[in-house]
Amino acid sequence: MSDSKIKWLEKPEAHDYPAARSCLNLIYDDKRADRFVAALRKVPVVEFKSKDIFRAARLPLLGKDNSHVARDRARIRGGEKLSPILLVRDSANGKVIIADGYHRLCAVYSFDEDAVIPCRIV
Repeated sequence: MSDSKIKWLEKPEAHDYPAARSCLNLIYDDKRADRFVAALRKVPVVEFKSKDIFRAARLPLLGKDNSHVARDRARIRGGEKLSPILLVRDSANGKVIIADGYHRLCAVYSFDEDAVIPCRIV
């Protein structure tokens, strides 16, 4: 499947930001997590290949049998639009944090590792 068949929303959904904050709050204190989320709300959407995001995040690919990945794969097959993913640069550790969208990324990668993923990144 080519990335042209994977449909995307123009901007992240409202519920993605609290999910990102929850993730970021495991790494950073409340104030810093809040600043990252506020910044993510303001930056424009940019694009990166799914394989590049995985390399930068240094996370494993979740399998197609993961329930959340399976749900997102079904959404892709059904022609539903996915929400862009939210990323934070962790320069101190030389990686990217997937604050929201890990399962969507895994689902998309399972169709096309070269798929272009819309993201907001700070």
